[in-house]
Amino acid sequence: MRKRKLKGVVIVLALTVIGGIFLGTYVLSLQPMPEAIKALTSDDRVTVNRVFVESWLNYYYVFEPAGEKPSRGFIIYPGGLADPRAYAPLARDIAAQGYRTVIVSMPLYLAILGYGRADTVIQAYPEIKKWALGGHSLGGVMACRYAKKFREKIDGVVLWAAYPSDRFRIDDTTIKVVSIYGTEDGLATPDKIEASKVHLPHNTLFVRVDGGNHTQFGWYGDGEGLQKGDGPAAITRERQQAITVEATVDFLQRL
Repeated sequence: MRKRKLKGVVIVLALTVIGGIFLGTYVLSLQPMPEAIKALTSDDRVTVNRVFVESWLNYYYVFEPAGEKPSRGFIIYPGGLADPRAYAPLARDIAAQGYRTVIVSMPLYLAILGYGRADTVIQAYPEIKKWALGGHSLGGVMACRYAKKFREKIDGVVLWAAYPSDRFRIDDTTIKVVSIYGTEDGLATPDKIEASKVHLPHNTLFVRVDGGNHTQFGWYGDGEGLQKGDGPAAITRERQQAITVEATVDFLQRL
């Protein structure tokens, strides 16, 4: 009887700890702005669906150009602690130009815990002939990690305010890469982007967003505050996003 009670206490404590971790992560996470939520609605240009994989904790959002059958796809890994919905406006604008665009959710909002989740998306859409994998901040780092390990599965990497660590360097691959960064970024600073060149293929394309910062690559927060450590932007979020979409689509067209 005592063993059963002890086992019950252990289970309750474990569930409490797990619940606390999830609640704490949610509280700390970067929640989507109203503009991001609005971008999740289908219309006559783009259809949007949420697809669950195995459980409600593993899912992705699919943005597709209405009435088209894309042959190229783009997978987005969110930044650290960023709700995947925060990248819906970007995904929507990219999809509207003819690409199946997918935002992948991550365990505890951390791509480092689910960097292999692109596999599920790639397997789900065999009709896509070319795939690019990208991400913002930590999501971009983990995109490089995936590219390093599964270089045969993707054709390009898109980095938004991100760069690979020495451990996940991909300079020895033939994968095409574009690195899009802001001049006012206080996290992925221009100096860090410059230093990252040795870890990327020699033909990597670098796109500088004058006046852009780290926070404005997504739609999260209250719209006024900055992500901790970031610098204030000198352009609007809308302008920074438009430049990012244009550079990303231009890259996808070249794959």
